[in-house]
Amino acid sequence: MRKHWIDNLRWVTVLLVLLYHVVYFYNNKGVFGGIGGFGEYPECPQYQDVLMYILYPWFMPLLFILAGISARYALDKHSAGEWFKARTRKLLVPGTIGLFVFHWMVGYFNTAVAARTGAFDGMPAVAKYIMMAISGTGPLWFIQVLWLLCLVLLLVRAIDRKSKFWAWCGKANIVVIILLGVLFWLGEQTLIKNPRPESPDGLLNLYKPLFYLVPFLLGYFVFSHDEVQEKVGKAWIPLMACAVVAGGVLIGTTFGQDNTSPQYLGSPLNCLYGWLMCLAMMGWFQASFDRTGALSGYMTRSSYGIYIVHYLPVAALGYMMKTYTKLPPVAMYLILAVAVFTLSPLLYEIIRRIPLVRWCVLGEKRRKQ
Repeated sequence: MRKHWIDNLRWVTVLLVLLYHVVYFYNNKGVFGGIGGFGEYPECPQYQDVLMYILYPWFMPLLFILAGISARYALDKHSAGEWFKARTRKLLVPGTIGLFVFHWMVGYFNTAVAARTGAFDGMPAVAKYIMMAISGTGPLWFIQVLWLLCLVLLLVRAIDRKSKFWAWCGKANIVVIILLGVLFWLGEQTLIKNPRPESPDGLLNLYKPLFYLVPFLLGYFVFSHDEVQEKVGKAWIPLMACAVVAGGVLIGTTFGQDNTSPQYLGSPLNCLYGWLMCLAMMGWFQASFDRTGALSGYMTRSSYGIYIVHYLPVAALGYMMKTYTKLPPVAMYLILAVAVFTLSPLLYEIIRRIPLVRWCVLGEKRRKQ
C-alpha cells in the first residue's frame, strides 16, 4: 500500500524550497547566491530573512530522509540494476545534460553581474555557454548528490546483503530515534570550518555529501520501518513543541549570522533544531496526512519536475526587478512569490510535453498521463 504521507511531505517540502528561494534571493545575511538585499545588516535587518533560519536546518535533510525511505521501498520491488538505471535517468541526466539544455538560462542570470563588469569580454561564445551551463546548476546540486548517494547505497547493501542490520534498526524506540540526532551533528562536523580560497573546499561545503549521507542512510535503514514511523507519529506533538522551542532559541540568538556557514551548521543547537524538525514533520504527516486527493495526486506526480525548473523564474525575474526597476521591496517579494508558484508548474507542463527536452531536463522517457 502506498504511503501517501511520504508523498505529501515531499511535495510540501518542495513548495517550501520555492518559498525559501524567494526570500533567499534578496537576503542580506551573507548567504552565498542570490543578488543581495536592500541594505546592509544590521541597519537594514530584513526580518523576512527569518524564513531562511526556520527552514534551512531541516528541509533538505528531510528530503534526503524521504529519498532513503523511498529507496528501500523501490529496492524491495526492483533489482538493484533496474533501480540504479532508473535513478541515473531521473537524477544524473537532468543534473548533467539538463544543464546545457535548460539551466544555462539560469546561469545567464547567475553570471550577469560578472558579465556587466566585463569579466567575459573576449571570451569565446562556446566558453561563455559552458560557464553559464555550469553556473546554472543551482538547486540541481540536490539531485547530483542524491545520485552519488544512490551509488554508495548499492555498496552498503552489498555489505548488508541479508538485511540483518536493516531489521535490527527497526527495533529502535523513540529515545534511540531522538538520540540518532548525534549522527546528524557528526555529519555536520564533516564540513570544512575554514575553507581555503581558490580550492574545492567551498564546493564541498555547498554539496555536503558526507553530511547528507547520514539522513539518506537513516531513511533507508531506520525510517523505512512501519514500526519506527508509527512511533514517530505518536510522538509528533511533543517533538514539534521541542523543535519550536529549540528553533526559537536558535533564531533569537543567531539572527544576522550567515546561517549556511560551517560554524553555524555545526553548532549543537542548530543540529538539535534541525533533527527535531525532521522527526516532527515526519511524525505530523504520518499521523495526520496519510491520504490523497486531486491536488495531492497532481503534486505527487509533478513536484520533482517543478523543483527542477523553479529557479529560472526566481533568477530571471528576481534579477530584472532589482536591476531595472524601482519597485518597493515588498512588491518584489510578492511578485516573485506569485511568479515562482505559477510559472514553475507552467514551465514543467510545457517541458514534459516535448519528447527530447523532457528526457534531458526531467529525466522522463515518455509523457505522463
